[in-house]
Amino acid sequence: MTEPKSDEGSKKGRNAMSNDLEQLTALNRDYVASVQNCDVKRFDEILAPEFYCSNPDKTLVDRAAFLEQTARPIAIRNLHAHDVIIRIMGDFAIIHAATSYTTADGQQATGRYTDCWAKRNGQWVAVSAHVSR
Repeated sequence: MTEPKSDEGSKKGRNAMSNDLEQLTALNRDYVASVQNCDVKRFDEILAPEFYCSNPDKTLVDRAAFLEQTARPIAIRNLHAHDVIIRIMGDFAIIHAATSYTTADGQQATGRYTDCWAKRNGQWVAVSAHVSR
């Protein structure tokens, strides 16, 4: 007995969603690691041309300024994402997460971030970020 076409479509949709979830999970890990390691090259690969970031100091920076600030040494260590929620809505996704890290003076601290991603030509790119500490 063959499955109804609607079920096949549902399976394809679930498989695509699963693949998107895997890709976004890996991109989220890369994003956090790139912050910790000042990895401008990786950010250059995954940020959309129109990317903007709202920084913890309340500044809003475009892609070029974000890459500049990423190139500077970072004062925090042991940056980790927790409680990651990835919401996929077709070709758009929002990632919410909490962070923990060690400050320059050795104190433990926490924060949150929200990153928005768009799927373009089969590739996910970050279009915006908001970081709070």
